[in-house]
Amino acid sequence: MAASMLVQRTAALCGTLKGASLSKAILPVNCRCGFVLQTASYNPKRLWLNLRDPYIPDKDSDKTPEWQKTSRYDRKLFGRYGSASGVPPASLWPSSEELEKIIAEEKEWHPPLEVMLKKIEARQQEETEKRLAKEKLIAANMAKMPKMVEDWRREKREAKQKLKEEKERKAKLLAEAQERFGYKVDPRSPKFLEMVAEIEKEEKKKRKLLKRRQKEAQAAAPPAAAPPAAQP
Repeated sequence: MAASMLVQRTAALCGTLKGASLSKAILPVNCRCGFVLQTASYNPKRLWLNLRDPYIPDKDSDKTPEWQKTSRYDRKLFGRYGSASGVPPASLWPSSEELEKIIAEEKEWHPPLEVMLKKIEARQQEETEKRLAKEKLIAANMAKMPKMVEDWRREKREAKQKLKEEKERKAKLLAEAQERFGYKVDPRSPKFLEMVAEIEKEEKKKRKLLKRRQKEAQAAAPPAAAPPAAQP
């Protein structure tokens, strides 16, 4: 009884394995299941090394490629064949120039921890100084804010007053032009501009005359009496 059950289970397992191998052969390459099965069954060829007769390029030959004459390829040969490559191990070490270059690159791209900590500390100190300077500037500007607001309001009032005076002066000039010419004059017309220039010239003369009279009056005024000296 046990033997017959074992035979049945073995036959079922063989049928399952046969069906799986058949489905792997039938499935297309672009099918996901087939791709997974093909990937699972991939078996790369082993790289056989001919240690008895290894390929050692002749560096003196012109037929040998240049990349096979480099020290990098010598390191590859030594890593593959060892002493059979004929490459002396001492030649695999970098020269003094190469070693200095490697050390410089290490210092540049992989600095010590102390150097990195100092750089981080210097950067944090710089950021702190910038933040404090910015806060100081903001505090100074906030202290000036009331005066700045008052100056802005005063300038706004002065500009408004100046605009009002300019409008009144323009209206006065237009009224004077209408009275002089007997009709409304375009403020862009040459007549109006000539009249404005003439009025400004007369006002300038009046201001100059008034200034001269003030100077003459000051010169004709008696000098103020000096205060009496204090008695000892």
